[in-house]
Amino acid sequence: MEKRSILSEKLLLDSEVPLYSQLIGIIKRAITSGAAEVGSLLPSETELCAAFGVSRNTVRQAIGVLEEDGFVVRKRGKGTFVADPAMRRKHVEYSFTTEISQQGKTLSSTMVDFCVMPADPRLREIMSLNADERVYRFTRVRNVDGRALILETSYYPESIYPNLTREMVETHSFYSLLYHVGVVPVSARDTYEAVTLSERQARLLECPAGVPAFLHQRRTTGENGHVYEYTRSYMRADRMKLSVHFQKGATEFARLVD
Repeated sequence: MEKRSILSEKLLLDSEVPLYSQLIGIIKRAITSGAAEVGSLLPSETELCAAFGVSRNTVRQAIGVLEEDGFVVRKRGKGTFVADPAMRRKHVEYSFTTEISQQGKTLSSTMVDFCVMPADPRLREIMSLNADERVYRFTRVRNVDGRALILETSYYPESIYPNLTREMVETHSFYSLLYHVGVVPVSARDTYEAVTLSERQARLLECPAGVPAFLHQRRTTGENGHVYEYTRSYMRADRMKLSVHFQKGATEFARLVD
């Protein structure tokens, strides 16, 4: 039932809305309408490519956004399944992928470095780690519409997802991998500082050294109250603007990309 519902839809090839965004909308409608039930298997990448006449990269981009939004979860060797909406409601909504897609732009990532390392004293303090704990560290350049925008380095305790590989991080949303093992973001603390880019940072971000940037640091806490993520990101300030909207009972924050 759910496969026929999704695969019977059509993409508008002459629309200004990117194809992957249209595909996200089709799958979301199937999920929220109940046509694709919780726990059900979605069509495979091959089926989606054939039905909609799009590339595998387009399908993977759409599924990646749905993963980060908590609508689906991928299980290695089994496929993509509709996630429990009760878990989705507990998600902290700060997905940069979602922000970018809502602006009609395309996000991609380039892996710069991936390793497992002992936590140094500063990391142990930030993440409340034991002296003998090791962490994953991976650095990525986040590209918007094919242009480098953010240099992001993330740290996670090795214990939360043993046997993580570089290939897994390159082909899956890491948040979706954590969701699958029960690690759900409940709160996050962000800070922003004005800095200038070093020669190495500027080279990776394809701009001159000394360009102004935002240094963004995030500590993310799970349901058990422990910090399981620490991220340092250098965002090109010549291409990004921070927007805050205050109104009674609510505050909206957005990162707008030129």
